[in-house]
Amino acid sequence: MAKTTLMAELEQLVSEARNPDTLQIDLMSTPQILAAMNAEDARVSEAVRLVLPEIAAAVERIVEAFKAGGRLIYMGAGTSGRLGVLDASECPPTFGVPEGMVVGLIAGGDRALRYPIEGAEDSPEEGRRDLENVNLSAKDVVVGIAVSGRTPYVIGGLAYAKEVGAVTASLCCNPDAVIARMADIAISPLVGPEALTGSTRLKSGTAQKLVLNMLTTASMIRSGKSYENLMVDLSVSNKKLAARATRMLVEVTGCSPSEAEDYLTASNNNVKLAILMALTGLEASEAEIALRDAGGFLRRAAAQHKPRAAG
Repeated sequence: MAKTTLMAELEQLVSEARNPDTLQIDLMSTPQILAAMNAEDARVSEAVRLVLPEIAAAVERIVEAFKAGGRLIYMGAGTSGRLGVLDASECPPTFGVPEGMVVGLIAGGDRALRYPIEGAEDSPEEGRRDLENVNLSAKDVVVGIAVSGRTPYVIGGLAYAKEVGAVTASLCCNPDAVIARMADIAISPLVGPEALTGSTRLKSGTAQKLVLNMLTTASMIRSGKSYENLMVDLSVSNKKLAARATRMLVEVTGCSPSEAEDYLTASNNNVKLAILMALTGLEASEAEIALRDAGGFLRRAAAQHKPRAAG
């Protein structure tokens, strides 16, 4: 694309506009700079609130995909790609899901997580190739993330996803963006110009992080990965998480810490299973069957079995 054409495109983007409230930011004191940034950040939550219906629509499709054995796949470049990879990488330890259930792809590959890869985002073919390499199928949901809404890497990926028949969603911070027009579901929180012109890791990045948090967290809750507001499918992989698991059992069931540790041992550190055993008196094998019959929902499984006998 010719430089003049690209400049003309960028001039039309809200995310590239100059913010009239921060034109003097280089003359401000440190407290004034921070106050100005904080004032801009305050706009982000409202921008995300306005697109909750679109986020909800995406969550419903993600839940359907999970039920069918499909995956959630994020793809983006730069900050957008890094945020997608971050959200995907947090799902296995938080919700105890397989590593491949939520996938994060970034233009330029893993090296781009730490270093800029020149020109990586400019290739639509690379976006297609990355999805081919993870064996994209019609069961999957692909979320293209790009603040500008015009990143070629993401455009190429969404085009391929549509060919395959996967559900597509876009996440950008500009109205009527290219990827928004391409996607089945367009999520476009409009946060306005950045405090520092074009530094979209600021408000735009914050909005993206909030939306990504919602997509995975709500989808996992709707898939039975919580009990009340507790992460009962977390992976007990370190001392902190072991303590959290014990605390959860004590809070939910009223057992003592030592009893909680016994239940965790008997369940092979499966927190959800341990809670069900403590609530119902079922043995581990029986509790596994009960959970499976309840589709993995702990509330449902507990309601279908008698509480354990007192004493």
